[in-house]
Amino acid sequence: MVSRYRLNEPMSTSAHLTAIPGQDTESLYRAVASRDRRFDGRFVLGVTSTGIYCRPSCPARTPKPENVRYFALPAAAVAAGFRACRRCRPERVAARPHIVDETGLVERALALIGQGVVDDVGVAGLAQRLAVSERHLHRLLVASVGTGAVGLAQARRAQAARTLLEQTVLPVTDVAFAAGFGSLRQFNDVMRVEYGASPTQLRRQPVTPDRPADAGSLALRLTVTTPWDGQRLLGFLGSRAVAGVEAYDGHRYVRSLATPAGAAVLAVEPGDDEVHVQLTTSDLAVIGPAMAAVRRLCDLGADIEAIEAGLRRVPRTRSMVRARPGLRVPGAVDGWEILVRAVVGQQVSVAAARTLLGRIVERCGPNVEGVPSDGQTSRLFPSPRDVVAADLEGLGLTGRRAVTLQLAAAAAASGELLLEPGDDLREARSRLTALPGIGPWTAEYVALRALADPDAWPGTDLVLARAASDIDISRLQPWRAYAAVHLWTHYTEEMA
Repeated sequence: MVSRYRLNEPMSTSAHLTAIPGQDTESLYRAVASRDRRFDGRFVLGVTSTGIYCRPSCPARTPKPENVRYFALPAAAVAAGFRACRRCRPERVAARPHIVDETGLVERALALIGQGVVDDVGVAGLAQRLAVSERHLHRLLVASVGTGAVGLAQARRAQAARTLLEQTVLPVTDVAFAAGFGSLRQFNDVMRVEYGASPTQLRRQPVTPDRPADAGSLALRLTVTTPWDGQRLLGFLGSRAVAGVEAYDGHRYVRSLATPAGAAVLAVEPGDDEVHVQLTTSDLAVIGPAMAAVRRLCDLGADIEAIEAGLRRVPRTRSMVRARPGLRVPGAVDGWEILVRAVVGQQVSVAAARTLLGRIVERCGPNVEGVPSDGQTSRLFPSPRDVVAADLEGLGLTGRRAVTLQLAAAAAASGELLLEPGDDLREARSRLTALPGIGPWTAEYVALRALADPDAWPGTDLVLARAASDIDISRLQPWRAYAAVHLWTHYTEEMA
């Protein structure tokens, strides 16, 4: 990927202080002096006397105020010439920066970069997807978070590489290409810039995974913002598991996964403040997309403290947050899959929808090739092209619903639909509801799970409609998607 922006483009001193709009340095320094963990992920601080950047709660001696610079994201600190602290590991904390972004472009850009869009299509492709020029996108990102798309993509690759270096026995060469680097030289240069050490130095100790993986698979641990109710999230996914694609045993959720690089099987288990992932694949290029898919699926980077503070404003949801802290919005590994689930699930029970989806997978879903399978996850969820070419008669779908699915499949296959985080939310809803058979409930459900809209509200849902009669839903903005999951979970557990 070629870009006209250098990897470590220097910033002016003023950019150091404006990388966190709306925040004054005195309040930030107070957070640093008190080592308040609540600010971890909100910003990082670079110490000019050491050239190191840290999280606010770093146990090292508090630097003098005049030696501190503040950054919205670790990538911005790296762009200014700082390297990550080896003691507090600030790059491991899920970033939840304060962003002034009235247009929504910056948040969309961050979401797309986090999915690896820059690695796939470059900065030009990212700008085209956002319908802005490269220059304008660069200005927006630098003004909002302190660095451009290249620096953010570089940080993403470096963090993925460090995870693989520390948690697997993959050769360094394999780690480089699995993380998305184009050459070993680039890999070594970037790791030295990001962490002040070469890849082999970062892997000082023998790797001893705490969970041995099966042959041909990798065992990884992904960090998550806390509090974190992983068991309920996986329970939600497990209760909707589709035969052939997914399996759930009450604790461990397993599913097949299709990526542009190839197929894989994921097994996910919750930890206290992390997610344990076992990834089975025959192609190392799958590792990066698979890790990103798990983060989206499990909502690992949610700003859960801010979300729950918002939900506590309303008595009805306040009690639910108290009872189930850390509850997340179940995401998606693929937006198209969520659209199919939503269409099939219209006005039928969860059990009936699972049955219908299982039949669709059996008829349309390709086999998982090149990956060992226990039979429970032997199929991939059918792509739009698979559904366009399929005969959906005799599956139990109504004629109208079958037509809706095939029209949606044709639109998705042609690129007309917007179904991934980072896509324009208003335009995505508009394109969905323009299709026959897709109304507001379906569009909102897709927005909630596939588009990662924290304020999505499928208000015609029976449970949510009842809740709306008791509470002022507007007071839950901009976190109505999380309120919806709390209400659904409360209803399910109360009725059990």
